[in-house]
Parts: sequence; C-alpha cells; structure tokens
Amino acid sequence: MRSSRSPARLIVALSIAGALAIFLLYTAVAGQGTATFKPSQLSSRVGHVQIVGTVIGPIAGDSYGPAGQRFLMRDIRGTTTQEVPVVYRGEEGTLFGTWKHILVTGELRNGVFVADRNSMITKCPSKYLPKKHS
Repeated sequence: MRSSRSPARLIVALSIAGALAIFLLYTAVAGQGTATFKPSQLSSRVGHVQIVGTVIGPIAGDSYGPAGQRFLMRDIRGTTTQEVPVVYRGEEGTLFGTWKHILVTGELRNGVFVADRNSMITKCPSKYLPKKHS
C-alpha cells in the first residue's frame, strides 16, 4: 500500500520550520545588540552602550539647545558614589528629574557619556539592570 501524501507538504512544513528558526535566531541576536551597564562600570567601556542609573543634580542646560542638557548619573542602589557626566539632547521624559532612575543609550567620549538623541527612558529603567547572581 502506497502513502498518498505529497512530498510538497513535507517541503512546505520544513520551509516554515526553517523560517521560524531564522526568525528566532535573528531576534535573539538583534535583541542583545546594545549592552547595558551601571555608571560605575562605564569607565572601561568603548562603543555604543546603554547606562541605567539615578540622576543626581544639578540638571543644567536645555535638551533642545546646541550644548544639550547636562547632569550626573550614579548607580541605582549602589554602594559607590562614582558619578558619570551625561549630555542629552532631545525630548525630555515626563518623569525626568533629580533622583529619578533613567536609561540612556550612547557612548563615552572623553569622560562624558554622550546620549543618543531621544534615547532617554524614564519609566522603570531598573528592569534593564542585569540580574544579580548568587
């Protein structure tokens, strides 16, 4: 007795499975494209990264101006008092202010973290911190 199933069904099923595998691999790699660090970990990092921390004052300048808005960031719940100066240009978050937790994307240039335009996230950025391992 011969099976009446077409080999075309198998080819279609394998094609769909292959496309799903490629999609999952792409999202896994693309989702990890920008590393996230605390301000105290930033000094030795080069390239495009994210930092998550607490804004400490004073906040100076205008985020729409050519010099940008300037402030300092420190680790959230950190034991270190190391601070990183930040320059930000673009839309301000509605919850942005001193002692607020934020996440910004950019790069360290001459000791100053230069944030990408409109890269500030102010709602629950602590969820971007790496999980503590015991």
